[in-house]
Amino acid sequence: MRPRIAIPADTLTEATKVINERNADFAPRMAVNAILKSGGIPIILPNSAPENVTDYIDTFDGVLFLGGFDVDPTFYHEEPHMKLGQTYIPRDQFEIELVKQSLLAGKSIFGICRGMQVINVALGGTLYQDLSEDPAAQMKHAQTSPGNLPTHHITVEVDSRLNTLLGERAYVNSRHHEAVKELAPSLRSVAHADDHVIEAIESIDSDQILAVQWHPENMYKHYTEMQELFKDFIQRSEKLATQAPQQSIKIVHKIGEGYPKEYFG
Repeated sequence: MRPRIAIPADTLTEATKVINERNADFAPRMAVNAILKSGGIPIILPNSAPENVTDYIDTFDGVLFLGGFDVDPTFYHEEPHMKLGQTYIPRDQFEIELVKQSLLAGKSIFGICRGMQVINVALGGTLYQDLSEDPAAQMKHAQTSPGNLPTHHITVEVDSRLNTLLGERAYVNSRHHEAVKELAPSLRSVAHADDHVIEAIESIDSDQILAVQWHPENMYKHYTEMQELFKDFIQRSEKLATQAPQQSIKIVHKIGEGYPKEYFG
């Protein structure tokens, strides 16, 4: 049986001509195809209450967290910056709980763009709500070039899993205005842009987590090195599925800790 890969759905908050309803769930086709091409079987998880995550855990071997709206800053105890983009708390709640339970269950995790950010927040890290908050950020990280084309380089740490896949220097696309600020205790930075914005993270004590700030799902068809990220994810999912769950991950805080329950709906 091929590894089953959960993909938490994004949400169309407004009605469209195709689906005449608000809050419809959807999954980007390019990410689905990247998983299929790499040997996995995608399983789309609709947005749901976080308490339902327990019932999903046994249905997949790995989980892919994708891009989308900004992570609501209340999850890392900040008020909204004036340049914060659109947020959607129900998706944040579901995905944060999915990160935590997937780690404790020994599932493989791959994060892309927002996915990297939500992983960091779920484990106790913080974000720059806009790169204007980061005094070191000088480069254009929200490209206007076609999304499948790379626009800036990154430097990859020699002693990282990512380095074995991409080498020490890689050329990536870029579509983000938020970025990792303080890393969660169980994560480490393994790549950065030339202005030192964090471009990739990995788990410190295992190979469970690999997450990147760019969008390899938009590049893999024409840049074979980006396909390696998905192949590695499928291999990690297959490997971890045969091992006992890892219980060493420290969960730093609960969802919405320190905030009124009604704040989160």
